[in-house]
Amino acid sequence: MVRLLAVLSLIVALAGCGGADNIWASDQAVTKAAYRHDGPPTITLFTVISKASGSGAHSALLINGSQRVIFDPAGTFNHPNLPERHDVHYGMTDRAVDFYIDYHARVTYDVIRQDIVVTPQVAEMAKRAAEQYGAVPKAHCGQSVSAILRSLPGFNSIPQTYYPKKIMDAFGQLPGVRSQSFSDNDPHKDNEIRTRGI
Repeated sequence: MVRLLAVLSLIVALAGCGGADNIWASDQAVTKAAYRHDGPPTITLFTVISKASGSGAHSALLINGSQRVIFDPAGTFNHPNLPERHDVHYGMTDRAVDFYIDYHARVTYDVIRQDIVVTPQVAEMAKRAAEQYGAVPKAHCGQSVSAILRSLPGFNSIPQTYYPKKIMDAFGQLPGVRSQSFSDNDPHKDNEIRTRGI
């Protein structure tokens, strides 16, 4: 298995997809965007699922702690009002979360949202782990999300894997998880959502 993962990583790198985006918003932008949601401390796993194959295409973590942020490793999501530092986006209001879901749900993909309430300490551990992880190379979203989850108390049943659907299935077995599915069959949405305000 280790040899297979090494070969897959090499193929990704040779294909020109191995680099990570090195985006680092200013302190001023991050401070200005900081948003604290009044709900309970929560970890949310987002999984993008291919409608054609049923396989997982992307993983991300929404973390509601001292502020609400999203860790979108190796993702293409961005918005000028949501400053980013190494795949962590700040300012995740309810409207920003809806925008994130809408960005990914399309005629070819569904989005699965899984929420679990955690202690404030675990939420802060998750936020720090995401902020300290660094920029994630393309095709490594599952690897980074599963690594962060496995580092948290109560999440050791999550497998270390590259496969978003395996993470989703294991996350769904945790006690107290609530799940929602989002679909969108609008084929024209891809261009217009990139210009929507938050």
